[in-house]
Amino acid sequence: MKTEKHIHGQESCHNCRACACAHGHETEAKNSWNKIIWAAVLFAAALAAPDFLWLKLPLYVASYLLCGTEVLLASFRNIKAGEVFDENFLMALATFGAFAIGEYPEAAAVMLFYQTGERLQELAAGRSRSSIVKLMDLRPDFARVIRQGKEEKINPQDVTPGEITVVLPGERIALDGIIVEGEGHIDASALTGESRPVSALKGKEVLAGCISLDGTLQIRTTKNYQNSAVAKILELAENAANKKSAAEKFITRFARIYTPAVVCVAAAAAILPPLIWEDAPFKIWFYRALIFLVISCPCALVLSVPLGFFGGIGGAAKNGILIKGGSYLERLAHIHTLAFDKTGTLTQGVFEVTGIFAANGVSEQELLRLAATAEQGSNHPIAKALLLRAALPQEQAKTPTSVREYAGEGLACQEGNTQILAGNLRLMERFHIQGAEPAEGTCVYVAENGIYKGRIELGDKPKAGAQKALQELKTLVKQTVVLSGDNPSAVQKTARELGITHAYGGLLPADKVARLEELMKNAPKGSVTAFAGDGINDAPVLARADLALAMGALGSDAAIEAADVVLMTDELNRIPAAIRIARKTLRVVKQNVVFALAVKAGVLLLGVVGLANMWAAVFADVGVSLLAVANSLRPLYFKE
Repeated sequence: MKTEKHIHGQESCHNCRACACAHGHETEAKNSWNKIIWAAVLFAAALAAPDFLWLKLPLYVASYLLCGTEVLLASFRNIKAGEVFDENFLMALATFGAFAIGEYPEAAAVMLFYQTGERLQELAAGRSRSSIVKLMDLRPDFARVIRQGKEEKINPQDVTPGEITVVLPGERIALDGIIVEGEGHIDASALTGESRPVSALKGKEVLAGCISLDGTLQIRTTKNYQNSAVAKILELAENAANKKSAAEKFITRFARIYTPAVVCVAAAAAILPPLIWEDAPFKIWFYRALIFLVISCPCALVLSVPLGFFGGIGGAAKNGILIKGGSYLERLAHIHTLAFDKTGTLTQGVFEVTGIFAANGVSEQELLRLAATAEQGSNHPIAKALLLRAALPQEQAKTPTSVREYAGEGLACQEGNTQILAGNLRLMERFHIQGAEPAEGTCVYVAENGIYKGRIELGDKPKAGAQKALQELKTLVKQTVVLSGDNPSAVQKTARELGITHAYGGLLPADKVARLEELMKNAPKGSVTAFAGDGINDAPVLARADLALAMGALGSDAAIEAADVVLMTDELNRIPAAIRIARKTLRVVKQNVVFALAVKAGVLLLGVVGLANMWAAVFADVGVSLLAVANSLRPLYFKE
């Protein structure tokens, strides 16, 4: 089947209007329905007219041409392009044959009902696409920018970072930024699936695509439009259909072989019986061959399988889960082992200082000052907790002249002639610092100019609902594991609280990859090993996993880029919801395939023995297609 790129980037059947893009086709749809209505009127008039061929035949031909011209032209264009065997060719061949043997009503009826079915399929297909296409509404129409003291309405793409934008109540935020004036509530449901309004206060970061509900906000933009969260999400949605699942690829290959085979079998059915048996009239077997052609049209399979996956992707989007394509949705349904990062994924990622253990001769405040100086430029949750606890006055806050990060270990910074180290025991060992001893929980060890200054202990709590989500996951996947760079004792503690039996702490990025590969090696063949993390600090392990899930990734460019499945909020219950949506989608796809093949096979057998006519063939084609497409809508209405 020839394909072409349509708006939003998805591949659509070149001639099948059920796959037409939802954007900009309202007039075409209206004209098509008008043609169908007039064709139905002419067909009814032909049936009711007196039994004179000179009166009935023109009415049947007019009805046929009103509905069938588009199909005939499409078939002709495809033949010229070398794409002979498709559903248009089958319909044209079957109806020409019906006219040839004098079955005028059935020829006109086949085309009339085929086109009616195509229009209804287009409506159903539009519903399955609506949740993805609806994301296009996230795109802001304009931005109010304050320039030279005056407010201007301009294209969001013309706004540069650092400019001040104004958002009135009811308007959509045009670009990512930080609120500098005003407060109120914003609606982020289109991005996160969360229906409750979110407070918008001065100093808070807000994202493009959200709507200000009840306050006028002044926002200093932090990104240009191309790099904003909404642009990344729209790009993801637009390309979702390009990553086809194995089932979709199989159906595409199947149709290329199936349709020519059907034509050959139909030709054999029309020609061979009259040649072999004397009492096998050519007209009867030719008619049965035509029935075979109509029944065998592969629309139900070619349409319902990709639409089933699209329905699943749309249903997930409505629940704040963005799946980058059918192939990833298919993998989501087959997860065997699910590995988690700890901080910010299983836990709140909001650390608080629980203990300060300064070395002899060092005050607690001095230890905190050194740690805060080293961590000033970091956005890590541990760094934020240290800075909050230190609460240094402006005159004491010193900015390091240079900072070097050691992945999975900590930071080494230079403040004038002073070197400050802040990290875990591995960092202390790297710089041969004496006096640092292992301790339970998450600890930051501090050294100054090679001398150990003490350690700061921090605590992090599991996310609300994490325990319940993990209990659900135990019923959906075979194994859950924690892979973390945090202190092993802290990792084990979190794992025990959440009921996870396998937990590994103290892992460098390369160690996480090695552990994941070990899990993948031990998993059954054909199963999927997934990793869920924040998508920023876990890029290597996310890239290596069979399936990468980014938790709470809204606004994180790195997370959206790294992950195959983007969970728009920090809620762990989105993972079991995503798995259930994926599995429901695969069940629907399998149901469609089995149902379509079973009905077609049954009607084919009846046709071969002369018990099915062209009307039954139309049901086996159009009716089955409509039922399969309607069934494909079910994942769209998944509710958590």
